[in-house]
Amino acid sequence: MKATGIVRRIDDLGRVVIPKEIRRVLRIREGDPLEIFTDRDGEVIFKKYSPIGELGAFASQYAETLHKTCELAVVICDRDAVIASAGLPKREFADKRLSPQMESIMEGRSLFRPNATEDCDVSADYTGKYTVSCAMPIISDGDVVGCVVSLVQKGESAKNPETEEKLVESAASFLGRQLEA
Repeated sequence: MKATGIVRRIDDLGRVVIPKEIRRVLRIREGDPLEIFTDRDGEVIFKKYSPIGELGAFASQYAETLHKTCELAVVICDRDAVIASAGLPKREFADKRLSPQMESIMEGRSLFRPNATEDCDVSADYTGKYTVSCAMPIISDGDVVGCVVSLVQKGESAKNPETEEKLVESAASFLGRQLEA
């Protein structure tokens, strides 16, 4: 654990303010859920909670199924990072932070397909050979919790864009409903 040198007092309602600098670095937004952990030494640890991360194994299987049955390269993300991928080198995307473009796609809350001249990277630190072909945010209880993304190699286009869109929309809708149950 890394000390920040910042000390905050608890108010009369038991609240602690997380400094703006820390919220910005950790991408904690208003309304984001935080999980609270304690240990015997009296430490209290706040960790960003990812509802879609709870479905990590299931999301991996879903991505794998989309890849095997439809030959799609797929990543499934929560609000901050890739949590599952199939049809492409896993180490290139596993646990990578999302690009500002992906954050914007999720905020749009609708199906995204880039125009023919536009490259859209999933990860902020990724400069590889894949680009977003189609993306659909995962919405659960009215909140955006992640995104299902199909990828193609840069310079190529989807083999069957209409089918790809329907599959990505269905996957996002299905994962969103799983979180509501």
